[in-house]
Amino acid sequence: MDQHIIKLIADELQLLERQVQSTVELLNDGATVPFIARYRKELTGSLDEVQILNIKLRKEKLEELEDRKKTILSTIEEQGKLTPELKARIEQSYQSTELEDLYLPYKPKRRTRATIAREKGLEPLAKIIMKQREQDPDRRAGQFLNKDVKNIDEAVGGARDIIAEWMSENEAMRNNIRKLFGRSAMLKCKVVKGKEEEGLKYKDYFDWEEPLKRCPSHRFMAMKRGEKEGILKITVLPDQKEAFERITRFFVRSNNASSEQVEVAAKDAYKRLLSPSIENEYVHLSKDKSDEEAIKVFAENLRQLLLAAPLGQKRILALDPGYRTGCKLVCLDEQGNLLHNETIYPHPPQMKVSHSKKSISGLVEAYKIEAIAIGNGTASRETEAFVRGMKLGDDVKIFVVSEDGASVYSASEVAREEFPQYDVTVRGAISIGRRLMDPLAELVKIDPKSIGVGQYQHDVDQKSLKNSLDSVVESCVNLVGVNVNTASEHLLRYVSGLGPQLAKNIVEYRKKYGMFRSRKELKDVPKLGAKTFEQCAGFLRIPGAKNPLDNSAVHPESYAIVKKMAKSLDCKTKDLVKSNELRKQLNLQDFVTEEAGMPTLTDIMNELTKPGRDPRAEIHTFEFAEGIYTIEDLMVGMVVPGLVTNITRFGAFVDIGVKQDGLVHISEMANRFISDPTDVVKLQQEVLVKVIEVDLKRKRIQLSMKQVEQ
Repeated sequence: MDQHIIKLIADELQLLERQVQSTVELLNDGATVPFIARYRKELTGSLDEVQILNIKLRKEKLEELEDRKKTILSTIEEQGKLTPELKARIEQSYQSTELEDLYLPYKPKRRTRATIAREKGLEPLAKIIMKQREQDPDRRAGQFLNKDVKNIDEAVGGARDIIAEWMSENEAMRNNIRKLFGRSAMLKCKVVKGKEEEGLKYKDYFDWEEPLKRCPSHRFMAMKRGEKEGILKITVLPDQKEAFERITRFFVRSNNASSEQVEVAAKDAYKRLLSPSIENEYVHLSKDKSDEEAIKVFAENLRQLLLAAPLGQKRILALDPGYRTGCKLVCLDEQGNLLHNETIYPHPPQMKVSHSKKSISGLVEAYKIEAIAIGNGTASRETEAFVRGMKLGDDVKIFVVSEDGASVYSASEVAREEFPQYDVTVRGAISIGRRLMDPLAELVKIDPKSIGVGQYQHDVDQKSLKNSLDSVVESCVNLVGVNVNTASEHLLRYVSGLGPQLAKNIVEYRKKYGMFRSRKELKDVPKLGAKTFEQCAGFLRIPGAKNPLDNSAVHPESYAIVKKMAKSLDCKTKDLVKSNELRKQLNLQDFVTEEAGMPTLTDIMNELTKPGRDPRAEIHTFEFAEGIYTIEDLMVGMVVPGLVTNITRFGAFVDIGVKQDGLVHISEMANRFISDPTDVVKLQQEVLVKVIEVDLKRKRIQLSMKQVEQ
């Protein structure tokens, strides 16, 4: 990549050029973001995943820009209008807006008023008027009358159309108007006449006005959604008087009849061409900015959800609650395999309470159940109360698990492949149980958009959203590490360097030859070459392997270093792993090489202390307030426990056990100014909240954290 571009990225991201250069070279060589962040710290100067991802995204944007430049240069050259100066300016431009401004006069257009005027032969007249030396433009216009131009007014009007287009394509003028928009554009929102009742949920924006630069992303997204649904109409405009003055000052240079025509053309250029174009540009910019903010919120929420505390390999009884159709019940072994399924009916209308209790008690004993997972959907609270009332003993823990996306999984191709002989209800219950064991391993099977932790996720640019969420999933999977002998094909897809085909090959190899006994054996998997092995090996774990490092985050390329450490102490690798006293005797400086510096050696020592450790927190049980099951049970002033289920830029949604999450607005989160809710709460955090408003009609609950001592 051109050194100028490297410098550009470095300056923009406030990094050293050598850091960017090394990272770009690694990316071009096929290295993944998690691999570079974890195993190439010496080359990047210990850049983290976020910084590396930012370099990758900026690199891709600039590569797209380079491709666009080639198209633009080719198009202008075909027209025979590519001067050396213009070519140099295009090649040296690294701003999309500037590039498009340079291209605008040469861009193939649909037939415009100016095009039609040119076809009538009026461009020479436009040039005469634009010079503003002609004292009598009407007289000169008479020379341009022909079969297509019937009178002087038509001739002068056509000339003005050409002049207006020149003005709208003037790079300096466009930047002038852009600055005005950036400084003082007002965002105005009105309800479309006759849509008041249909768009009641957008009532706050029926007559809204604020400076565009002060409009927060979530509010802009709400208005855009209302506009998309045909309820609202948005305009983004600066002060019109100042805009007219700017364009007039810029183009009107004399005080004669020609200048008067230029002034008329200038106002037309602004109103008909420049203003709509720049307004559209700023609406798109605001939308892009809002998209970026919303995607960032979604990505952070998804990261927290994927890294939620796992219960681990336990025997689970999972319940997908329901009333009329009953509660779907499954029993799973420690690996998440289905042992048993049935349906019980502990709730109205069937009310088979005794039979349901007998079924659960029998299954808990028969399958040595260690924990019960209850989905948080319909009849969740009643089912939880029913199960807790059975007094199954302290050895059987009870958890309420989020069902978000479970129905999407149960109807998916992945679920059909896993459980072809069972219907969607059984698959949904299995997913609930497996989520308790390992949220990450189960949630990777679901389209992240269906997990329900976003902010306007269906309104943002879907390609950008997918790329961002895929990066989050990849990051989380590789942070935790994957047991290559138990991981599903879907989980393996996200391991650094793998992907769908290699994940499938690993699973098929496992079925054919049995469990992997060492990382080295991965090289025998079809199509898993040396480069892929380099990228994936450090993130794949093999519990019980002969070499303990195979169950750690120490990369095989560093095994020789550990061996050298052990040799220096006259012991074996496994002794070094077991003994903290032995590790304390090591002086890391003795093992520094050109390839492995202190960052890598420090990582190795941390890993030897707790090989294969799971970075996620430990899980613990949570109970909602007793006697509160529906929104009707709530009263203003109540203080109840809840779980944070979603975080947005304007606050956090909290599940208090009434099927409808309540909102803690950002202003009600703490007794101090908060600019970002994530400074106060995390997903799945337990909080105490006070009910401050209940709107039964709109099913909205307003909560406060600051009015309760946390």
